[in-house]
Amino acid sequence: MLLAVDVGNSHTVSGVFSGDTLVHKWRLKSDRDRTADELAIRYHALFQMEGIDKKRINGCIVASVVPTLETSWLKFAAQHLNKSPTCLLSVSHRTDTGITVKTQNPAEVGADRIVNAVAAWDRYKTALLVVDFGTAITFDCVSKHGEYLGGTIHPGIGISLDALAGRTAKLPRIDIDIAPQKVVGTTTVDAIRSGILHGFGGMIDRMVDLLHKEMADTNEEFNIIATGGMARLIAPFTSSLTTIDPLLTLTGLRLIYNRNNK
Repeated sequence: MLLAVDVGNSHTVSGVFSGDTLVHKWRLKSDRDRTADELAIRYHALFQMEGIDKKRINGCIVASVVPTLETSWLKFAAQHLNKSPTCLLSVSHRTDTGITVKTQNPAEVGADRIVNAVAAWDRYKTALLVVDFGTAITFDCVSKHGEYLGGTIHPGIGISLDALAGRTAKLPRIDIDIAPQKVVGTTTVDAIRSGILHGFGGMIDRMVDLLHKEMADTNEEFNIIATGGMARLIAPFTSSLTTIDPLLTLTGLRLIYNRNNK
């Protein structure tokens, strides 16, 4: 069995694969101070709750954008799982992923962005765009030749809501869990919801249009796939996001692990 871990700035999504099948998945807050021993306590409890024998987990792959947590996860895997050194993998621009990173400085590219590109490329084998709704919203471009070209990075929805409440005297920090019934908000909360959801939806459609024009000819096949916690909430406010895969990153991790452990 394989433990795949996607460590984000806000949340850590992890899953256990049996072969190509995801059998369990967890989404927990990313605590940057969490140690390897604390991870062991938490995950041994989760394994026990789901009836998973940790001795059957013979592989672990980690993609992290939080350096301190990457270190903790690697220590946890090395010290607390049934594994050998060849079965522990941390994703970086140096990892054999099957795609080429063509940016000016590949070391800058977040591991999660590479992993998403791998999963999307495996799925489509065309020019494509991945939109990931994390702490930041990222657009990642892959050429028709399977090359990671780069993309764009935008403040995420949570960051925007935090900034709006933190930099104003009377606007509240709200949760975006209910879609507005119309564009014109008749309460402050509805006005914020409308501004965030319609505003981000418009931004996404505009960026998709610009990136598509720059990446590919209009007569070439081009695919767009979205992932991340807010993808399903935002998609109805766009005209460009029709395919959503919440498991895209975990799938990419599995593909990379299998490629490096044939």
